[in-house]
Amino acid sequence: MKLSTVLVLLVSAIAEGHYTFPSVGNSADWQYVRTTANFQRAPGILNVTAGHALNYNTKASISHPGPMAVYIAKVPAGQTAATWDGKGKVWSKIDQDYPTISGSITWPSQGQKSIGVNIPQCLQNGDYLLRAEHIGLHSASSAGGAQFYVSCAQISVSGGSGSFSPRNHVSFPGAFQATDPGIMINIYYPVPKSYTPPGPAVESC
Repeated sequence: MKLSTVLVLLVSAIAEGHYTFPSVGNSADWQYVRTTANFQRAPGILNVTAGHALNYNTKASISHPGPMAVYIAKVPAGQTAATWDGKGKVWSKIDQDYPTISGSITWPSQGQKSIGVNIPQCLQNGDYLLRAEHIGLHSASSAGGAQFYVSCAQISVSGGSGSFSPRNHVSFPGAFQATDPGIMINIYYPVPKSYTPPGPAVESC
């Protein structure tokens, strides 16, 4: 299945997909997660409480090594999570995993079927798009080799303090380049001594 069937906002590298992120929480597949890039939107908007954890679920386990990140974007006034396209420098990173390096390099997301993300307590109340992004680095030693697995959920947040003030906003596409060190990398030999994931820093309250 082509990755483009689950992309919401295209990134520079498109790959053959082996796993998708079709649901959040305990919902049915594609109930709150968009199925295509801005043309078919999910039928519902999931109500979530700021400060609580939400699971992003995979259809199959995450089979490739690489970083997992989650971004969020506030829906502007006059639109809803079901109608907004998420274009522009509106995305902030709220979660990122990091590898363990010891003879090899491994990420905690590999083999998982559910990824938990804490919804920041300081968010403003209202509708958001929540983007899950896993980058497979198993064949990333040359430009264009990294594989992006991306999904976008429609959520409505309540109970937030409203003080969220992110330092960085990025757009998709536009946040990455195919030659960024965290995207074009040989993870097998020699084993990297360190790894910096692509994109901005994780925002905090």
